[in-house]
Amino acid sequence: MAELPHNASPTRDAIFAAYEADSQDGFRCHLGASLIGKECERALWFDFRWTTRSKHPGRLLRLFETGQLAEARFVMNLRRTGATVLEVDPETGRQFRVQSHGGHFGGSLDGVAINLLEAPKTWHVLEFKTHSNKSFSDLVAKKVRDSKPQHFAQMQIYMHLMGIARAMYLAVNKDNDDLYVERIEIDTDLADKLLEKAKRIIFAMVPPPRISDDPTWYQCRLCDHAPLCHGSGDSAVAAEVNCRTCLRSTPVEGGWHCEMQQKLLSEREQSAACEHHLYLPPLVPAPQVDAGADWVEYQFPGGQCWRDTGFNKYAHLQPGVLK
Repeated sequence: MAELPHNASPTRDAIFAAYEADSQDGFRCHLGASLIGKECERALWFDFRWTTRSKHPGRLLRLFETGQLAEARFVMNLRRTGATVLEVDPETGRQFRVQSHGGHFGGSLDGVAINLLEAPKTWHVLEFKTHSNKSFSDLVAKKVRDSKPQHFAQMQIYMHLMGIARAMYLAVNKDNDDLYVERIEIDTDLADKLLEKAKRIIFAMVPPPRISDDPTWYQCRLCDHAPLCHGSGDSAVAAEVNCRTCLRSTPVEGGWHCEMQQKLLSEREQSAACEHHLYLPPLVPAPQVDAGADWVEYQFPGGQCWRDTGFNKYAHLQPGVLK
């Protein structure tokens, strides 16, 4: 029997459109502990420097929300076992948060718990995740460290910065509601290495090396930054225009400092940038050939020169193919 055609639904489209309308600009103020386990440091540097704006479709944004909604159910499940669960910090009334490197690195915990059946007297960091059936099966077979290294790294950072030596990872199979529970021990050496990795990325003025020079490599092919990272010639794209892609701004304790305006920049100011924005030279896919006090000149293939003066990029270098 032939498959019935998909019938378009204005309600379905409107629901997804509402998610897209409510979504943020795709940038995160800090380098997240949830990402620090990512293997490619260059991709993390691009994330932190706001080079590529992420725009997720409504369906995917709704999927992210599904994971967030599952957290309350995990908390309820644990409390039914007799565990004491704190999903918010009693001192602030908000999620437990950890940070390092001047506030540029950190994350928010799903919660902490004590009186867990496996170790009643030990406080644990809690991490809740949802998985597809394939991902869940791999998790059960390999355990967290080998199956989900980013999740493992995230918990190591949380334990280290919270001063808690154990974590409990709770995962649900979205296909059949099966659960996987694993206790994780702190690995202080790994946590220290991850913190050093974060510091290296945050304060680098040039992007780290690519994980692969082959744009068809699976990690590159699936990366949001691939057009910027691997683009050249006619396929080159411009990085986003904001203070984090500007050579005049620097991450400092408590925020970002603008050398031009001699002040700390708010998140709104960072996103908006100003007419004096000059790209960090490594973000321009052409050799730098000259520079002045308020301009930098580059030479593109074929001998074409482009002078970045800040004022001209909005007309000529909107994110997309370089003209």
